[in-house]
Amino acid sequence: MFHVLIIGAGTMGKTHIQAFSHMEDVKIIGVIDKKGQDVELECPVFSSFEEALMSIERIDIVDICVPTPLHLEFIKKAADAKLNIICEKPIARSLEEGLESIRYCQQKNVKLFVAHVLRFFPEYERAKELLDNNAIGKVGVARTTRAGSYPRGWNDWYSNYESSGGLILDMVIHDIDFLRWCFGDVERVYAKGTFGKGFEKLEYALITLRFKNGVIAHVEGSWAHDSFSMKFELAGTNGVIDYDSLKDKSIEARIRIQEASVGGVPVPESPLKTTPYYRELRHFMDCLKTGETPKVTADDALEAIKISLSAIESIRTNKPITIQ
Repeated sequence: MFHVLIIGAGTMGKTHIQAFSHMEDVKIIGVIDKKGQDVELECPVFSSFEEALMSIERIDIVDICVPTPLHLEFIKKAADAKLNIICEKPIARSLEEGLESIRYCQQKNVKLFVAHVLRFFPEYERAKELLDNNAIGKVGVARTTRAGSYPRGWNDWYSNYESSGGLILDMVIHDIDFLRWCFGDVERVYAKGTFGKGFEKLEYALITLRFKNGVIAHVEGSWAHDSFSMKFELAGTNGVIDYDSLKDKSIEARIRIQEASVGGVPVPESPLKTTPYYRELRHFMDCLKTGETPKVTADDALEAIKISLSAIESIRTNKPITIQ
């Protein structure tokens, strides 16, 4: 039985609580939340990490679901207590803090799992599987879109760019991590966006990524829509894989046929019953049991930050950024 302490009872904290509550080998033994929110669980709510440590007899895992600028603080506190850690993405607000988090956990010999959940969405997993099986041949171009309304958070912290990193670091980083999972390392980034141009509570960015293997990706993000949607299109020499959350159908692979009179071949996939958040956290629990390397590592999370910050720098300078 894993004993889990949740830090933060906001949107992501509640999402993780819901996922853990369906696991028979997981017990949530406490929630830390300074605001004292009404957490619908039969477990105590603490106002500080120190109070929780003093009050709880056994903790196996600390799950950090607080705003980004607080991640390093709680990662260090958990590591000092020799507790394994799950941390919501992004791992940190800066490369320096991200690297410090990883090294600190290594020094303390504790596991650090970073919750980049997109790798656990069945549509994105299936796309990766199709790519790995060379279903559409050599990929040349990829396109992703992620759009939603401006997020609301504690103390309106998303509006503080120095804290949240804005649209790219907080939301578009999902697609950046997915694309890097599919195509490897990025060598150059060029981006345009509305940040800093007077659009209050609206943000848009369009990023072009050039991967070392030659793939070009167009990555679009928006905090200017009324509802949430996500989609991708991966085009190869033998076909196209695409997905659009606004359509009724799920992921589809269309294989190019030589005869012009013959149409494409659809390969529909049904989404799984369990949520991606459940599957992500279940994966982390299983990795703790087996010692298996997780599907997304802390180093992967650091690379996602590096690319995201390069895109932000490209918008600021109006220049392409080479990834070192």
